[in-house]
Amino acid sequence: MSRAPGSTAHVDYTHLGESYMKHRQLRRGAAGWILLAGLGVAYVISGDFSGWNIGLSVGGWGGLLIAFVLMGLMYTCMVFGLAEMSSTIPTAGAGYGFARRAFGPLGGFATGMAVLIEYAVAPAAIATFIGGYVEALGLFGLTNSWPIYLAAYLLFIGIHLWGVGEALKVMFGITLIAVVALAATVFGLLPHVELSNLFDIAADGSAGSSAFLPFGITGVMGALVFGIWFFLAIEGVPLAAEETADPKRDLPRGIIVAMMVLLVFGALMLVLVPGAAGAEAMGDSESPLPEALRAVHGEGSWLATFVNYAGLAGLVASFFSIVYAYSRQLFALSRAGYLPRFLSLTSGRRTPWVALIVPGTIGFVLAAAIGDGGLLINIAVFGAAVSYVLLNLSHIVLRIREPQLERGYRTPGGVVTTSIALVLAVVALIATFVVDVRAAGITAGVFLLALAYFWFYSRHRLVADAPEEEFALLEKEESQLH
Repeated sequence: MSRAPGSTAHVDYTHLGESYMKHRQLRRGAAGWILLAGLGVAYVISGDFSGWNIGLSVGGWGGLLIAFVLMGLMYTCMVFGLAEMSSTIPTAGAGYGFARRAFGPLGGFATGMAVLIEYAVAPAAIATFIGGYVEALGLFGLTNSWPIYLAAYLLFIGIHLWGVGEALKVMFGITLIAVVALAATVFGLLPHVELSNLFDIAADGSAGSSAFLPFGITGVMGALVFGIWFFLAIEGVPLAAEETADPKRDLPRGIIVAMMVLLVFGALMLVLVPGAAGAEAMGDSESPLPEALRAVHGEGSWLATFVNYAGLAGLVASFFSIVYAYSRQLFALSRAGYLPRFLSLTSGRRTPWVALIVPGTIGFVLAAAIGDGGLLINIAVFGAAVSYVLLNLSHIVLRIREPQLERGYRTPGGVVTTSIALVLAVVALIATFVVDVRAAGITAGVFLLALAYFWFYSRHRLVADAPEEEFALLEKEESQLH
């Protein structure tokens, strides 16, 4: 154990050597670009089944449409930037690693914690939606969903503990079922869409209100949060970098293909579900897809029953995959010493078992204690919006400051593309704060506590052997030589 020479100002590094890293190894070569694309779709696909429709009751169909277009543009531009950065810095830290290179340890930790808050809370929100779908099906005679939350966390964390290759294949299979359910919904609703159904919410008389925007301009701001829900967590694909066969080639291809698929399905659900069953009715629904199918095909519709069951696959796919994401982000931050190092321990099957179990326990407690999917969505989205600002800034800074970096992929439009994403990310961040001050306050409080932990404790105990830190320290030494 030794101090690392030339450490960044105000930060102390320690070399812990091969024995430390030996117990913190992930399984390399477990995923190609097809599995990565499946992972990207899996992260988000639950957003097509439930959650997005709440935006109808907040902003009306017009407000949610504007939110979808703006947030779809933001995510698409950001994904191109992430594709470049992941091909340049292919480590498990992903967002933390990108920002670490661009802004130093504090910026890297802040980004990693924002991502971690998002990923630790999002499964809790999805668990409440899974409970809602199970109750809608009348399964097991449950009137309280906490046993479903517990079963979901135990089962899917257990599969991840089994091994990453096995987990990704199971996730891919579940995602295919969910995609079939979305396709069935499209064919079941398409003949029944009526334009008037999209505008059946009465204008409330507020500034700018109309049939298109029944809640006016403020409704658009409120709907932005739910526009994000169509795409939330797609940025997690680069977290698989150290378990990818060819990260420089596979990561950009996987995340871009996933984004294109999500844009198509999101647009279809936004038009077809309220277009067939009415925006007002769908805005209050806990299971909008099967309810829309029942509205047009009758209560005994076999298609609605199929989509209700298969809709569980969509929720499970996102739950399952985001568990993967939070474990890798926590693993990377812990391995580098930003968070307690024991959290990065891996098992004989090279899975970060502590990083899977600890946030899973916290998530279950949140789901069981709060039980409010809407509040949990807002907490996750606020954390996500903070990270999006920092991720887009990271791309811009790295392009300007280090144009000579070897990049396996280059963002079309360069910094112009990520600047568009940055502006929209700032708008989204403001919107999340305005829409739900309580959720933003909770998230900001946790974020500030984490920053205090870094400033007073962990910045003096960083690990120079971690790949993200090695990469940044090497750049520092090279710049000093020049």
